[in-house]
Amino acid sequence: MNTKFVTQIGVTALVAGLGAPAFAGPTYENASGGTFRFYGQFNPAYQSFDDGVESYDALVDSASSNSRIGFWLVQPFGENTLRFNFETALGLRSSDGVDQNGRPQNISWDRTRIRKIDLQYETARYGTFSFGQGAMASDGLAEEDLSGTGVVQTSSVADAAGGFRFRTSAGVLSNVTIGDAFASLDGGRLGRIRYDSPEVSGFTISASYGEDILSVNSDREAYDIAVRYGNDDLGDFAVRGALGVVWNENGPGTKTRDVVASFAVLHEPTGLSFAAAAGDRDTGGDYGYVKLGYSANLVPVGATSVAVDYYDGSDMVSAGDSSESWGITAVQNFDQQNVEAYISYRDYSYADTTTSYLDGSSIFAGARWKF
Repeated sequence: MNTKFVTQIGVTALVAGLGAPAFAGPTYENASGGTFRFYGQFNPAYQSFDDGVESYDALVDSASSNSRIGFWLVQPFGENTLRFNFETALGLRSSDGVDQNGRPQNISWDRTRIRKIDLQYETARYGTFSFGQGAMASDGLAEEDLSGTGVVQTSSVADAAGGFRFRTSAGVLSNVTIGDAFASLDGGRLGRIRYDSPEVSGFTISASYGEDILSVNSDREAYDIAVRYGNDDLGDFAVRGALGVVWNENGPGTKTRDVVASFAVLHEPTGLSFAAAAGDRDTGGDYGYVKLGYSANLVPVGATSVAVDYYDGSDMVSAGDSSESWGITAVQNFDQQNVEAYISYRDYSYADTTTSYLDGSSIFAGARWKF
């Protein structure tokens, strides 16, 4: 596709998002205090990837936070609450699904796009019990962040271009993808049962067991445990932290154990922030990630946030390999429109013990509109 034409489409989508009215899905209430509310978001982006030999451009849906719709049903029962949440991605072409050999269809929806069919029972004394398709206890463990740039820049550095493959120094496409080399080991969503403890002094403990009930012929099972901490009242600082362990099995002889943690701190008077994440897989693969950010109300429409980050991984694809990435991002909030507009640049490098590879880079620009 013509690059200029794609760019024009991306700019048009961005302007349309900025001009969209700000509204939240209406909330309907019954006589006993129960409510129904729908919500969603649209997150189109312009993707450009350079593999050292050729560049590729596409209009995509951001894998960092895909376009989706959903609804909540909430019914209180005395001091306890019953909730039901349905949520599905729209099935638009994902930024981590494009590669040098082509791009998926503009829209392709199947049942694996369902994010949540989740029944929750929250008790005042004993915590929350959840049943159905939804987030495992380890979901989000690697992504604690107070920089204001999480819409596009997280420890999941492969989201902007995960399907693209590195080229060897001879210019030949290899079998190593950005997604393979830059895993975050973060938990995901499965058909699961989950328990979340009540919050005590900022701490919560979560545990879950799940199976992949949406993919065809999948044998994946997982169980995990996580502890999280959050405090916005530490003087001038806000703090977030998470630590957990995930045991995965994708069939006989495929057991792995991942340990994942992340931490974030924001100095509220200055807008300066720091975040870090790390992960380790017992069968091979570990990484560290750091991020520095700054947010300020530079213009009246909303906060402006900028950040730089760095990822360093090893043994992700093969023993003795290394993967490095750095990125810079800017996000502008438009509060009245519920829009976050962003642009991000990222550089990727990979090396193993047998082959030399060219560096890759990506430019990613778009806007997320929430309603």
